[in-house]
Amino acid sequence: MEIQSSTANVLFETIGPVGVITLNRPEVRNAQNGALLYDLDRALERFAYDDKLAVAIVRGNGPHFSSGHDLGKTADRHVSFERKSLWWDHVGKTGVENRFARESELYVGLCRRWRDLPKPTIAAVQGACIMGGLMLAWSCDLIVASEDAYFADAAVDFGIPGVELFGHPWELGSRRAKEFLFTAERLSAAEAYRLGMVSRLVPREQLFDASLALAQRIAQRPRLGLALAKKAINQCDDLMGYRSGTDLAFGLHQLAHAHNAESGGSPNGAGSPQLVKQTLSASSAG
Repeated sequence: MEIQSSTANVLFETIGPVGVITLNRPEVRNAQNGALLYDLDRALERFAYDDKLAVAIVRGNGPHFSSGHDLGKTADRHVSFERKSLWWDHVGKTGVENRFARESELYVGLCRRWRDLPKPTIAAVQGACIMGGLMLAWSCDLIVASEDAYFADAAVDFGIPGVELFGHPWELGSRRAKEFLFTAERLSAAEAYRLGMVSRLVPREQLFDASLALAQRIAQRPRLGLALAKKAINQCDDLMGYRSGTDLAFGLHQLAHAHNAESGGSPNGAGSPQLVKQTLSASSAG
């Protein structure tokens, strides 16, 4: 494996035509702050621009893929980042103007950018894949999961319909998505595989090797054919309502934030600090 670049948050290595991008905050279960998300974006951009690379694997260092947004630290909310989606800087703004710009850029905008990347991407998921982790995995074309992986979205506990990029009905089907959100129960890797959300299910110790073998097989296929097949499927999903549906749900997500802020539960709209802590602890325990 050849090291291409690394930051405190994200490692980027290559194995032949495969880019291997690793979330590198295992001490917080690869929770996603703004710095990590932009480091990840730069790694994926570098992969996209390198003609020698055909497929990317996105994985998490340590026992877990990603525990989602890093809600435990608020300093990141007041930092200006690159604005890849061309939204105004959220810093210095208040209320909905702040939250809508920040989340449109940092969560919805980046995930859509990764989904539309013309080269194939594979999420290699172990352990917890929660909320923001779900959005990242769903932004990849394929998901290879270890048998101990699980998926969760406890947003309803915060009075919020779901994570910012609301892919649940397309990934799970309407009724299973409702149960998933209504109960906040974990979705096992085996059940996700049965539903078609997970592409391959393997023992934990075989996760990377299985992901690499799949990536190497795909890398042998013609680049243009892969790009057009990916674009065709993504556009069909959009015609079946994915883009407009996720836009609509994001509006409801912002309504929920505004309600939380207005009702005094949380200045940033996420929900009361105690509830956030309890919910995240319950979702990621294990």
